[in-house]
Amino acid sequence: MAKNAKITVHPSFKIGEISPRLFSTFLEPIGTMVNGTMYNPKHPTADEQGFRTDFINALKDTAMPAVRLPGGNFVSAWQWKDSIGPKDQRKVHLDPAWYQYIPNDVGHDEYLQWAEKVNTEPMYTVNLGTGTMQDAMDIVEYTNHEGGTYWSDLRKKNGHENPYKVKTWYLGNEMDGPWQLGSWDKDPRGYGVMCNEVSKAMKWIDASIETGVCASSALFMDHYPTWEETVLEQCYETVDYLSMHHYHSAPPGDLKAFLGGAEYYEDYINTEIAMCDLVGAKCRSPKKIMLSFDEYGAMIRPNSPLHPGYGYHNMAAAHYKFDPERRYILHDPDNMNDREFPGGDMLHMLGMVSIQLALLRHADRVKIGCMTGGLSALCASNHDHVWKSASHYAFSELMEYAKGISMQTDVDSETFDLPGYAIDDTSQYTGKEGLNFIDSASAWDKENERLAIFAINRSEENEYPLTLDIKGFEGYKFDKHIVIQNNDMELKNSFEDPNVIVPVKITDGTVENGEFKTHVKPLSWNVFVFTK
Repeated sequence: MAKNAKITVHPSFKIGEISPRLFSTFLEPIGTMVNGTMYNPKHPTADEQGFRTDFINALKDTAMPAVRLPGGNFVSAWQWKDSIGPKDQRKVHLDPAWYQYIPNDVGHDEYLQWAEKVNTEPMYTVNLGTGTMQDAMDIVEYTNHEGGTYWSDLRKKNGHENPYKVKTWYLGNEMDGPWQLGSWDKDPRGYGVMCNEVSKAMKWIDASIETGVCASSALFMDHYPTWEETVLEQCYETVDYLSMHHYHSAPPGDLKAFLGGAEYYEDYINTEIAMCDLVGAKCRSPKKIMLSFDEYGAMIRPNSPLHPGYGYHNMAAAHYKFDPERRYILHDPDNMNDREFPGGDMLHMLGMVSIQLALLRHADRVKIGCMTGGLSALCASNHDHVWKSASHYAFSELMEYAKGISMQTDVDSETFDLPGYAIDDTSQYTGKEGLNFIDSASAWDKENERLAIFAINRSEENEYPLTLDIKGFEGYKFDKHIVIQNNDMELKNSFEDPNVIVPVKITDGTVENGEFKTHVKPLSWNVFVFTK
């Protein structure tokens, strides 16, 4: 019989303030994400700019706080100045990152105006691959300056009278990666010096902005974490965020490895916090660098052949590939392929919320979180329609209930071990022991007198009796329990059948002697809400 599980939360034990931008998304013109989903002038709902209003309205309804755009690897060759002004005068470029033709139908202004229509904050990544410091200065002037200069007046001429007021700017994308144009993987000091100068110059154009500098792109980089330590030593006083990316992989059928992936995110976050504070001590600075986890994901990926002796974690060898058979593709927005995430709705949802709970547990330092595929999670779509996947509901519930203060959340449950495994030469995971089957985080909205406890049951077999100990929250009563669960990991919502997997709201229950007793089903997402 499954052992009783217990979650304890007490108002004396706080982690830190939760930033609304912790639950943001990431947009890059890969495949049909821009050309087809976001932009299709032939779609029945297209507005005067060619944007699909069905997609805009669905995202607007979620109150998505922010989106990082326009990339991604894409930005390291993107020339933003060729993407503004009359469309018939814009230049078509090659995108060597994803082997695409970029016609610039969606350019700098369109990205920012789309964000305005969605009513979300754009967070912008500048090209520091092939781009220059002058390009970075000019884009801030064009975007944020009131007027009276060449670039700000050109913005007005191009149809946007007022500044966009973009606050957050990322200094390149994954600049340690050998797959990146203009990569600095062999020269972290050079990248740090450049970022110091670029960030300084951008802030002299607009002192209200904040900037983020790239960390190692993955736990698997052979230079992690000394690369970002060297970078930060050069630019600690001029930047505000360390920009982090990670994609967790697990082999098919191994749900423990899939849902246990949040533990590797914990390792990455803890290491980077320690590294930032070490550099701060070296610089004799009272400043604290915050973390922006602006790309993350979880995926099922079949194991690939390993090549022992070829070089452990040799990311460079894995990415220096030149295929003469590969051809550039022009993505026609009206002929988009309706590709879907592999696996069902429940699998994708559980993988993503497990990462989001790890970010929430570090809300004192992780202030931005951008889910890769987050736009699709919030609004599933195909060529014709939009609908809500299971991920939409879980993501929206975190936006609604993870507000206020992130609280320390003590879990006592049955545990499992993860043996080490290798997906391929570069994605190798050390083993983990004693992971709780119940994964949890919590948020106390003190101002509105609401406590939310989030829990995932990572067990495939057991329904656990669960006690929530909230004795310290005197006067708080049970409000509701929201649960998303389905035993079939392959089922999906669709436009034709949108209610295959939907939340169930349970309102029966009472808090007695400061404890609430309930059950959590196998492989389920749970939100418990208490109000005073």
